[in-house]
Amino acid sequence: MKQTVVPSQYLQIALDIARRIAKGDLPEGQRVYGRSVMASEYNVSPETIRRALRLLSDMKVVEVKPQSGVVVLSADSARRYIENFEESADVRALRQQLKELMAEYADLSRRLSDTVAALMKSRETFAAADEPFPNYEVPIPKDSPLIGRSIGELKFWQSTGGTIVAIRRGQTVILSPGPYAQLYGGDVIVLVGSPAAAEAAHRLVTEKEVP
Repeated sequence: MKQTVVPSQYLQIALDIARRIAKGDLPEGQRVYGRSVMASEYNVSPETIRRALRLLSDMKVVEVKPQSGVVVLSADSARRYIENFEESADVRALRQQLKELMAEYADLSRRLSDTVAALMKSRETFAAADEPFPNYEVPIPKDSPLIGRSIGELKFWQSTGGTIVAIRRGQTVILSPGPYAQLYGGDVIVLVGSPAAAEAAHRLVTEKEVP
């Protein structure tokens, strides 16, 4: 289910005040209402108003004077704050989209690995098949550029067309490694796919530079 990233209340209030200043509703030099009044206006706590005004003060939009209230400093600074906020909102939206795509990729990778693992364990399935389901072993050289990188980061399936069903690391075998599993020198990748996929995997682990 797609989620919308909503900024914190104090950020939304700071943005609204900045917009009012930028439009001239709160002109430069004017004293802004007290925190209690603004808290009632926005239906939030005075602490939330304090955080919003402190943020605008840090950006030189307003000046917070102890025991004297808050005074509007600059409409230009308010406009710059609005521009920066909108850019940050775009970044937050992209990060959320990336998070959702990574979750979808992880789920797809898990389902692929589970299906392949089930096929490998089923002798009857292999015996009934007209051709054996090929799997290949690809050792990771000690100086491979893949060392320390994850399967998901390398986009292994997209790059080779093969699916990693296991990683043999010394005496340990990691079955159905997820996209966050990292590769190390001396590992042996067990993959399922075509001969071309195995060849592409060999090239990937020995190339000097990996995107």
